[in-house]
Amino acid sequence: GLREVPNPSQMLLAGRPLGAPGTCVACAMEGTRPVLAEVQALVTKSSFQVPRRTVNGFDYNRATLLMAVAEKRGGIKLGLCDAYLNVIGGLYLDEPASDLPVILAIVSSYLDKPIGQEICAIGEVGLTGEVRSVSNLPQRLSELQRLGFKKVILPRHGTAGLIAPDGMELYRVRTIREAMEVVF
Repeated sequence: GLREVPNPSQMLLAGRPLGAPGTCVACAMEGTRPVLAEVQALVTKSSFQVPRRTVNGFDYNRATLLMAVAEKRGGIKLGLCDAYLNVIGGLYLDEPASDLPVILAIVSSYLDKPIGQEICAIGEVGLTGEVRSVSNLPQRLSELQRLGFKKVILPRHGTAGLIAPDGMELYRVRTIREAMEVVF
């Protein structure tokens, strides 16, 4: 039969690899509830003329668009690399707030540098590399605090009056380059 899952975010984050490059936590809204999901990316040098792009749990076209933004605006040379993207737990992230965690997971894998376990990223990314505001930030931050996250990277625009919950640092960024500087 069916059993209730009392804390879906905690279940989806269980078993996260410690210190592994290419993983970032996203905070997406499922209806009115924030749900945390792990985004994993694997970027490796391609042995083909045309690099492979494989995506699971995220829109393929959006993922390739974000890879192009990471290359053009973030200085990450993905043109000769295969890139694989996966959302853990069978979730499908279709919310724009998942853009920044996807880019950071890709960059983390490319640089082979892990993102800290206590970091979460939230934000839509535009074609010029700007990080744009998203809705329901107080609810998202509350869920992140409940699960022990200490640092949140979020858009600068639209967050001036937002107060960080106790024990949490907010890093407000304008661009993906600024987000990369905070993380790496």
